Amino acid sequence: MNVRIHPSWKSELKPEFEKDYFKKLIDFVKDEYSEHKCFPPGPEIFAAFDHSVFEETRVVILGQDPYHGNGQANGLCFSVKDGIQFPPSLINIFKEIENDLDKPLPESGNLQRWADQGVLLLNATLTVRAHQAGSHQKKGWETFTDRVIKLISEHKENVVFMLWGGYAKKKIKLIDASKHLILTSGHPSPLSANRGYWFGNKHFSKANEYLKQHGRKEINW
Repeated sequence: MNVRIHPSWKSELKPEFEKDYFKKLIDFVKDEYSEHKCFPPGPEIFAAFDHSVFEETRVVILGQDPYHGNGQANGLCFSVKDGIQFPPSLINIFKEIENDLDKPLPESGNLQRWADQGVLLLNATLTVRAHQAGSHQKKGWETFTDRVIKLISEHKENVVFMLWGGYAKKKIKLIDASKHLILTSGHPSPLSANRGYWFGNKHFSKANEYLKQHGRKEINW
């Protein structure tokens, strides 16, 4: 499986790659990809770590699982490939940006443009079997991505963590709130957003204001 990952992350994550749980996880993933249709495509499993350079990571957005429909997942949470119809959660993310920053809805739902600016778009589980949501959970991915969150918290300062929904909020315990900004709200899925738990959170302007205050470059959302 020919995955792509930026050298800056390779050096940071090397100890994790050598642990027994991770080796078992990779064996599981290889078996799944050889026997079933899985997403994202093999080379894009670590896309979040390929586009967002470790030293330049300024924002972390946490998702739970990759999209499991054909042609959707591209290895970045909430993101879809160019030309793919926007899933409901992504539509609500763009609507909040429109309300918050007065930016029109973009033509593409591919969030690579955010990742290239230092936004780590991290799913807690990096792979999924086609049309079977959650099928690769509790196989080791969560151990790995929890370690990634702790690594960023420990080794960096003034990073914005956006935790949306109950699952993401559980990760607060991994983050040092004394040197990072933690923004929480309901999930952008229609179930949560339509109950008033998402719209109006202004996370995107709050993130940029925090980055600006700490002399860091703002994100062009």
